[in-house]
Amino acid sequence: MITLTDVQAAAARIAGRVLRTPTVPSHILSQAIGAEVVLKLDNLQVTGAFKERGAANRLALLTDDERARGVVAMSAGNHAQAVARHAQLLGIAATIVMPKFTPSTKVTRTAAWGANVVLHGETLAEAAAHAHGLAQTQGLVFIHPYDDLAVMAGQGTLALELLEDAPDLDVVVIPVGGGGLLAGCLIAASALKPGIAVYGVEVEAYAAMAQRLAGRSVSVGGPTIAEGIAVRDIGEMPFELVRRRVTDVLVVPERAIEEAIGLLIEGAKTVAEGAGAAGVAALLAYPERFRGKKVGVAVTGGNIDARILSNVLLRDLLRDGRLLRLHLQIPDRPGVLADIAGKIGGSGGNIIEVSHQRLFAAASVQAAELEVMVEARDSAHAAAIIEALEKSYVVRRI
Repeated sequence: MITLTDVQAAAARIAGRVLRTPTVPSHILSQAIGAEVVLKLDNLQVTGAFKERGAANRLALLTDDERARGVVAMSAGNHAQAVARHAQLLGIAATIVMPKFTPSTKVTRTAAWGANVVLHGETLAEAAAHAHGLAQTQGLVFIHPYDDLAVMAGQGTLALELLEDAPDLDVVVIPVGGGGLLAGCLIAASALKPGIAVYGVEVEAYAAMAQRLAGRSVSVGGPTIAEGIAVRDIGEMPFELVRRRVTDVLVVPERAIEEAIGLLIEGAKTVAEGAGAAGVAALLAYPERFRGKKVGVAVTGGNIDARILSNVLLRDLLRDGRLLRLHLQIPDRPGVLADIAGKIGGSGGNIIEVSHQRLFAAASVQAAELEVMVEARDSAHAAAIIEALEKSYVVRRI
């Protein structure tokens, strides 16, 4: 197993190749949770995620023969970009196997770093099997995303920097996929500050680490916005280290991940992908664990597809009551639409979209149905808009 010395050696080895990312206070999270929260912004890495740390350290340790043979890796995106970038910097040929579901932005960016991208399989496990096959048939060096001591040591440099910037932390919160980041950070954090609490975070659909720690068989699957930590197979080396040292692994619902993405954009002015926002989601889902403490949260990645991000933000507006979808039953006579628009505008609402159905949806030929989307300031303002409309019409919120 690795030690603090290995993590410190990795930090020296990757210095100048990997960004030393900032640690910043989050006033909105601190206020919401009742804690003193700082964010470690590894979404600001050149490739947009912490994975550069482990990849840079692992590639720097290759022998001349291994460099000449080239490398192969499997990843849903962030490890892929990290290996591709640092292979290019070192003049090493890289092949990256990515599952077919990988967001297009990650595929495009990986190819832009000069790697040969191969899309194969429906899951990370299938992509990994194909990558191992290429390593055997083509003599390539397989760079594992998490079950590798050099990768773990590199990832641990995140906690090294975090505790250098905020040495008085009581708690560190780290997202968990295959376990390499959590394992490396556990090594660094527990050595630098014995007794510090370190929590891992998984999303409900892919809680493999939590299941294994509880002695249960692993059962994962289904859609998730946190595809970067949607891992079935936990690394054996990370697992052994995590089970001995971790405080707990928290499992968060999908909705908490979405809320965390929205909060980071609006409150912290930073963009996080689903996996990258998992640590913040843990604070939202388990505030009692962190109240009154000094908490460091790793924001581990920011590579989110623009379409997915826009959908998350719109869903967040709907949940907060700042975006209303209303269904109204109205009489089919002149002036009604103008009256409704006047009531909404008079209440300070902004009409975004209108759908008016006269012929087929209404129960009577003398009636019509209207769907309208309205922008409001907050939930109280939304209630005031609905109240103004209900004085004259039957209104249903949808």
